[in-house]
Amino acid sequence: MPLAKPIKAPDLFGYPKYWAECYGVAPYLPMSRAEMDVLGWDSCDVIIVVGDAYIDHPSFGMAVMGRFLESQGFRVGIIAQPDWHSVDPFKELGKPNLFFGVSAGNMDSMINRYTADLKVRNDDAYTPHAEPGKRPDRSVLVYSQRCKEAYNDVPIVLGGIEASLRRIAQYDYWSNEVRRSVLIDTAADILLYGNAERAIAEVAHRLSNGESIKKITNIRGTVVICKSPPKGYTEIDSTRIDWPKDTDTLEAMITSPYEEKDPVTQSCATKQDAPQQKTEIKNGITEIKVIPMPLMRKHQIATKNSCIRLPSFEKVSKDAPLYAHASRVLHQESNPHNARALIQRHGNQEVWVNPPPIPLSTEEMDMVFDMPYQRRPHPVYGDAHIPAYEMIKTSVNIMRGCFGGCTFCSITEHEGRVIQSRSHESVLKEIEQIRDTVPGYTGTISDLGGPTANMYHLQCKDENIQANCRRLSCVYPTICKTLDTDHTPTTELYRKARKIPGVKRVLVASGLRYDLAVEDPEYVKELVTHHVGGYLKIAPEHSEDATLSKMMKPGMGSYDKFKEMFEKYSKEAGKEQYLIPYFIAGHPGCEDKDMLNLALWLKKNKFRIDQVQTFYPSPMALATAMYYSNHNPLKKLSYKNDTLYTPKKLEQRRLQKAFLRYHDEKHWPQLRKALKTMGRKDLIGDGPNCLVPDDFKKKAATANRTKGFKHARGGQWDSRKTGTSNKHTRS
Repeated sequence: MPLAKPIKAPDLFGYPKYWAECYGVAPYLPMSRAEMDVLGWDSCDVIIVVGDAYIDHPSFGMAVMGRFLESQGFRVGIIAQPDWHSVDPFKELGKPNLFFGVSAGNMDSMINRYTADLKVRNDDAYTPHAEPGKRPDRSVLVYSQRCKEAYNDVPIVLGGIEASLRRIAQYDYWSNEVRRSVLIDTAADILLYGNAERAIAEVAHRLSNGESIKKITNIRGTVVICKSPPKGYTEIDSTRIDWPKDTDTLEAMITSPYEEKDPVTQSCATKQDAPQQKTEIKNGITEIKVIPMPLMRKHQIATKNSCIRLPSFEKVSKDAPLYAHASRVLHQESNPHNARALIQRHGNQEVWVNPPPIPLSTEEMDMVFDMPYQRRPHPVYGDAHIPAYEMIKTSVNIMRGCFGGCTFCSITEHEGRVIQSRSHESVLKEIEQIRDTVPGYTGTISDLGGPTANMYHLQCKDENIQANCRRLSCVYPTICKTLDTDHTPTTELYRKARKIPGVKRVLVASGLRYDLAVEDPEYVKELVTHHVGGYLKIAPEHSEDATLSKMMKPGMGSYDKFKEMFEKYSKEAGKEQYLIPYFIAGHPGCEDKDMLNLALWLKKNKFRIDQVQTFYPSPMALATAMYYSNHNPLKKLSYKNDTLYTPKKLEQRRLQKAFLRYHDEKHWPQLRKALKTMGRKDLIGDGPNCLVPDDFKKKAATANRTKGFKHARGGQWDSRKTGTSNKHTRS
């Protein structure tokens, strides 16, 4: 295949302003007709419908998208957490001139409402007073239906993490089935995935110029429905796992999947294919070159004129290994510089996934974060306590993206692997704004981080290598030799932040990638000496290599090295500080013996964890493909491969969770039974190497086992205790 070259995107803020810029900047984006009247608006150009309370802060998607569209000259209204039982709330702001933007909010609505054990949560951090039940299940679907009911001729644009992670056929943990692309189910017009500033700007400006939403099919970072790929495209057939080895047989197997009843079809194109052309039909078959995936290299296909055909929804919903194969292909097409478009048939429709958006430059990131946010909830909420806002009101997001590639996490699938960082000046300016404007500011910046605390400004050393890379992770199985691991920009940012007048402390609360941190001892020393508030979160996730390999996480050697450095620099600083390690139970590929070994590791290191994480199969994650298919998509798949052990039954997941809570006596009967079954009766008793006591010696053993440990107090750990008390959920 020809080498890819780095792609440069047009200036995000280079569009001519829409005429409505004359209205200026709104104090808050309006949520009522009364607010619109004060602003002098007769209508909104765009209305964003969202499942979260409206908080005008750059940590909340509706605020970023709304303020960004405002910066382009558009009038933007917000309908936040509408009562979906009626269409009336969706008419509150009138009919939008351009489109409805629909999002479930900062969290997937299903993960927001249900635990990993499918129990209903009793709170919602993104709602005033944490009141549950203020958004429907599958919010994107319900909101879209109501928007269509309100104004059926207004285009609907889907966005946010719920839509992003459901852009193709995806396994749905809550119904235990593969569901269609959310674009099909909602009957929306277009879906924007990932960080969507580039896509939403182009959609809005093209609509404002009179272009039909049906013709907007070629924007990066979008998904549309079409009849077939554009004329002249080469389609790479990846609908099978096992292919014949004989190349002649492969060539003979391919037939066009496009048989049209209508002689004229509306095609979808990629950005390089303007102007659009209608698909030409000869003998009922479209003129599209189709080749099998195994022959892709032989044909030397240009990326910009090729697409990959995924197995259809109908196939992956019935063939679990084929689903894992489709997941593998999708993840390999995640580099925006070399990714090809994807196409997946759903019945008689095709879901066309354009390549990912080009990441924002530092200058563009600065402009996005420097927009006129009020940095607080809309006044309509009064003094209501909104937990998500309280958590982030004095924190600063310094970057986007994650190149870790952890299989259980969906950050990469949403934000991408290329790190997008702000400048020092932009971050420091935001800290000063917090100091000067945030009610209740006490001198502490609660977090200086992002998806990962220490990936700020870490990039590939060679942009040409990066443009052609297809690794799923830059740090697994080892740190790539072309990855820049110099943390100097982060270290210098910390030092500058501490010097700002009125700032007493700057903490780092985001999760730390410790295998990267140990590559820069100066950074670790700076962090430990000045930016740890007694506890630092890190995520080994497991102790056993067999399980860690399914997570794409480093072995415990990196943890031990970091722990040694952490303790050394804490001692030099004269501080008593502790690591808070996170672990996951029930991960695909994790057997009971692995959890037993992890429990023994925890006991040896005197960890007594009160709140633990059970694996949660979020849409589109690689580990979710493992969970559903019992196959490992990290390697080439075959129906002949051994299946992957995956704990799915509730009792299996509860047992693995019990191993993490080995010290809790309510789990002892379950653990005793399991240990006997596993042939490990030697771990039952009151000896120093035992995991649980004998039943008849419970009281004495309990007293003996508490020596050397401290208990959680008020939800926090005693200062002499190591462990975690924080809820650990990845979405």
